[in-house]
Amino acid sequence: MSAHEELNADPLTVADAAALLRAGRVCAFPTETVYGLGANATNSDAVLAIYETKGRPRFNPLIVHCADLAMAETVAVFSPLAGELARFWPGPLTLVLPVNADAGLSDIVTAGLQTVGVRIPDHPLALELIAAVGRPLAAPSANPSGRLSPTTAEQVRRGFAGRVPVLDGGPCRAGVESTILAVDGDEVVQLRAGALAREAVSEAIGRPIGVAASEAAIAAPGMLSSHYAPAASLRLDAAAPEPGEVYLGFGSPPAGHDSAVNLSPSGDLHEAARNLFSALHALDATGAPRIAVAPIPETGLGEAINDRLKRAAAPR
Repeated sequence: MSAHEELNADPLTVADAAALLRAGRVCAFPTETVYGLGANATNSDAVLAIYETKGRPRFNPLIVHCADLAMAETVAVFSPLAGELARFWPGPLTLVLPVNADAGLSDIVTAGLQTVGVRIPDHPLALELIAAVGRPLAAPSANPSGRLSPTTAEQVRRGFAGRVPVLDGGPCRAGVESTILAVDGDEVVQLRAGALAREAVSEAIGRPIGVAASEAAIAAPGMLSSHYAPAASLRLDAAAPEPGEVYLGFGSPPAGHDSAVNLSPSGDLHEAARNLFSALHALDATGAPRIAVAPIPETGLGEAINDRLKRAAAPR
């Protein structure tokens, strides 16, 4: 094994991954949503390596992952309303809050903003890893910028051609990224639809949640118009594939197209969200120039699924 291969060898244990991160390296790790490309959020050189590894625009901020609420409160300033929303942690919810002046975060994490996206992931390996590092981890999805998010360790390895060490925690159970909510005074605004349905949060806190305008300034990850894209182009709301297309189905497939990859034959939006990126990875691997995508309802997690599909289909 060469020195380069040793440097990028996958960590076998959480302790191995934590050692890489404490040394200022990047390391991919599992969460309940997708795999993240982690680095010590207080080390500017390490955080910069995330941007360089992904080819990520520097104006696109990063989410900070914490082991518990006590760590999150060192990173961001929590209002009573933000504290109420923290009931969803650990879980697929990111809160955009004012940065704690004493957090010691690299300003590269926030892309110069006075706010920071923070969350506590609901995955035992992720929580164990963050606690072992003893520092919050900046972690966008572990994929080249703008490409499909990975939901397995093997997808991370393929995406970066083995250049990024990855802690393997098995397939991610949610399959799409976290929901991002900005808390400003008594208002809550969804900046990105995700694995936690907006309606569920609204019902739990007893107040409406607005949705950021499509042309809103970038205040959180996942707000770029073109994002989460496969190599193939996408045609959305397709009743059936056209010649030369592969078909991504949902629910009952159209007549004569039973071999299509289906997000959920039963029309279950949770199953569809969990399968979305893996299905797109599989169809992209066929080499087809275009993927036709069946209509997906906009209700519940359908909002997040359609958000990812629209960004994947946007001009590049």
